[in-house]
Amino acid sequence: MADTASRAMIRVRERKALAAFGGRASGQRHPLVATAMVLPLAALLVVVFGGWEAVVTQASSVGVMLGR
Repeated sequence: MADTASRAMIRVRERKALAAFGGRASGQRHPLVATAMVLPLAALLVVVFGGWEAVVTQASSVGVMLGR
C-alpha cells in the first residue's frame, strides 16, 4: 500500500516554501520573469545559428500571429 501520509507532508512543505518566497503553486508567470528566462537562450541561439535577420523575421511573424 502506498505511503500517502508522507506524500501529503511533502506537498504541505512545498506549499509553505512557495508561500514563504511569495510564489504561487499554479498559474502564470509574470511576463518580465518569462522574458528574463528566455533572453539568454535567445541570445545563444542568435550566436549559434547566426544573424539577426532570422530573429527579426521570426519575431515579426510571431507579432503578426498575435495580432500586434
